[in-house]
Amino acid sequence: MAEAITVSAVVSGAESKTLSFETGRLAGQADGAVVARMGDTTILVTATAARRVREGADFFPLTVDIEERMYAAGKIPGSFFRREGRAPESAILTCRLIDRPLRPSFPDGFRNEIHIVGTVLGADQENPYDVIAINGASAALSISGIPFAGPIGAVRVAHSAEGEWIPHPTYAEGADSTFEMVVAGRVLDDGDVAIMMVEANGTEASWSLYQDGTPKVDEAALAEGLEKSKEWIKEAVGLQRRLIATAGVKPPMEFDLQVDYSPEIEAAVAEVGSEKLAAAMSIADKAERQEAETQAKEEIVAALADRFEETEGADKQVSAAIRSLTKSIVRNRIVNDGVRIDGRGAADLRPLGSDVAVVDTAHGSGLFERGETQVLNITTLGTARMDQMIDGIDPIDKKRYIHHYNFPPYSTGETGFMRGPKRREIGHGALAEKALVPVIPDMDEFPYTLRLVSEVLSSNGSTSMGSVCSSTLSLMDAGVPIKAPVAGIAMGLVFHEGQYTTLTDILGAEDAFGDMDFKVAGTADFVTALQLDTKIDGLPADVLAGALNQARDARLKILEVMAGALDAPRDDVGPTAPKIVKFEIPLDKIGEVIGPKGKVINSIQAETGAEVNVDDAQDAGIVTISSPDRNCVDEAERQIRLILDPPTADVGEVYNGKVVNITAFGAFVNILPGRDGLVHISKLGRGRRVERVEDVVALGDDLEVVVEDIDPNGKISLKLVGDVSDDNRDSGSRSDDRGGRDRGDRRDDRGGRDRGDRRDDRGGRDRGDRRDDRGGRDRGDRRDDRGGRGRDDRHDDRGGRGRDNRRDDRGGRDRDDRRGRRDDRGGRDRRDWDGPSQAASFEEDFETQLRDEFGDLGPSGGSHRRGGGRGRDRDRAPR
Repeated sequence: MAEAITVSAVVSGAESKTLSFETGRLAGQADGAVVARMGDTTILVTATAARRVREGADFFPLTVDIEERMYAAGKIPGSFFRREGRAPESAILTCRLIDRPLRPSFPDGFRNEIHIVGTVLGADQENPYDVIAINGASAALSISGIPFAGPIGAVRVAHSAEGEWIPHPTYAEGADSTFEMVVAGRVLDDGDVAIMMVEANGTEASWSLYQDGTPKVDEAALAEGLEKSKEWIKEAVGLQRRLIATAGVKPPMEFDLQVDYSPEIEAAVAEVGSEKLAAAMSIADKAERQEAETQAKEEIVAALADRFEETEGADKQVSAAIRSLTKSIVRNRIVNDGVRIDGRGAADLRPLGSDVAVVDTAHGSGLFERGETQVLNITTLGTARMDQMIDGIDPIDKKRYIHHYNFPPYSTGETGFMRGPKRREIGHGALAEKALVPVIPDMDEFPYTLRLVSEVLSSNGSTSMGSVCSSTLSLMDAGVPIKAPVAGIAMGLVFHEGQYTTLTDILGAEDAFGDMDFKVAGTADFVTALQLDTKIDGLPADVLAGALNQARDARLKILEVMAGALDAPRDDVGPTAPKIVKFEIPLDKIGEVIGPKGKVINSIQAETGAEVNVDDAQDAGIVTISSPDRNCVDEAERQIRLILDPPTADVGEVYNGKVVNITAFGAFVNILPGRDGLVHISKLGRGRRVERVEDVVALGDDLEVVVEDIDPNGKISLKLVGDVSDDNRDSGSRSDDRGGRDRGDRRDDRGGRDRGDRRDDRGGRDRGDRRDDRGGRDRGDRRDDRGGRGRDDRHDDRGGRGRDNRRDDRGGRDRDDRRGRRDDRGGRDRRDWDGPSQAASFEEDFETQLRDEFGDLGPSGGSHRRGGGRGRDRDRAPR
């Protein structure tokens, strides 16, 4: 096994971070292979070149691929096949980060295919791998022998809460910052750094940190951050040079620079076509300009056909020379005449237009136009469970704000195939998404998942920034309370004959013919996103500062036009959008809200039509209620809050209740949220005996009941409103706990007869000598099925005494002569107790109490329940 060569260096200003490069041990057959590492995040980057130019290639074929391996984070892929498939968006965005600074670093005319592959071997969940991969790719190219004007250094810097720029932030440090920026560049001979690429955006914490006093990242702060980044770019380049010096460089590969046209053809095209092309490029309208340009090209080709009839590939060379001449004409006109392709000045904006509520069925929609660029954005609101699950190697596992960008061929007046988003569409969508992240409300404030889709309907320059503007309009139209409107503008720069000219709102052709393009998005007060690419070595600080300020002026004008369509978010979400509320509940209340086997929460959903979700958080439960109907949401919330803080029932109060459970001895009726009471079987017949509870009521029946009593345990006794059975009772002679009559001589509720000598309703026999229905024996001397003793002389299972003289379990007094007993817990007479009521739960002890008071009730209701169990389980411990 070959011996590895390793170099490393501590990052200045962040002594806990070390960047290292290793080569010589892995991937020996690649032209260049480097293992780059920071912390335990490790990526193998290889660079390989084709030895021959592909036939017919008229461009530089550079391909960058990033392979995220789930084993790097100790994970197994979550897909059905348990194997990595198409590259995730994070990998595609990293490919673009690597490609942008590398592509201009190869010689003009170099057309050999280059393939850069980065394989993520380790992901420590602390250090991002993308910037490490840029440095690793540069190092691999630098030792490969492939012609490359490197090394290229890269760094990510974060603007901390203290207003300081820190290098190579971890995921946590980035999340706690207001702004992150990836900067790549090369070190010039004079020691300065030529900035070649910038990718920057605000964070989710930006707004809250700004509110707390952290300095805002405006144009001046950006310029400062770019200058700071040069220090760490030099360190990365210096470490690569140490690797080159230690490991050496492979022999330079042989290649031939491709010439697009000969000097003779170049001169002939200029002679014949300068005036024609100059006239065509002065037409403002894109379609007319393209038609005139095509006609001029055809005339030039026809004019030179005979002259270069003997030259191989003359038509192709002439076409390339025409493009080069067109570029030169445009640049000369901008720098020398101050006039652009469409006749505007350098700082002029094209006509602007904004509109909202374009799509009636959408939750929110916004349309933005800038010249011939037109972007429609649609906002869709969803519940929290609609967020995007991320199956990746970094710590981010969910995403609730999503932006997608579509660029169909018709937007440029062309035909083509639509096979899903390409890398460009993913990159443009990500930039527009990042531009709005700092102003999106957090989940606690606005409990929705947000999906935005930008449809490019027409394109002629910077559709990504058009997406930012239409997204802002769409979000406000949907009622999303964004912190501030955000607009974006695309800028360009032409460096010609030693003069820098910054262009506002560039066209597509100006992007192609210019030396730099950068896109700036932000609010009226601070920048939210920045993307910059240059094709020249370096940009003076004063030129960059002037370009940023020029972009700010344009951004403020765009914000004014957007405000004309809608100046603030709507007060509420639209009629077609779900209405969602979210609030916390104590952990010990989760079980009560859900109920046994979900009975309570399912009942609320069935009654209100709203969707209710309860999730466990670290310190509390989170309840989320959603429905297209606001009234349904409000009613579900009301019911849940009544469970959390239930109302109390009052003795003598009349309630309209619903039968929620049926037992052998009565019906449980829900009279208030979280409050059930019992209507005993003896009180269901309105003066007549009831054989079975089901003969009178059924589950779900509505009953008008009155609270007859509430015992110290909060158990509620009910009777039907209009029950006349009480009128036949001699209330003055009874010694019952509630009425003062002795149990032995009180009249039976249902017949008015003395209990000792009354006739049974079903048989007409005296209770003392009637035959038992099931056995035919005299009740007084029959043997109990379970014990074999007669009822009158058998000993009670719990006390060993006969029923007539046994002591009460709780008080020790004879049951027949106790009156006005004190409650064990409160010391007050039972009829005077007015403590807080609780959800009724009539378990075995209450059934025994009822048997003692009313006699044999038949089969046990506790083991043969016929209802839903809602009342019975109400005050069980939460599950």
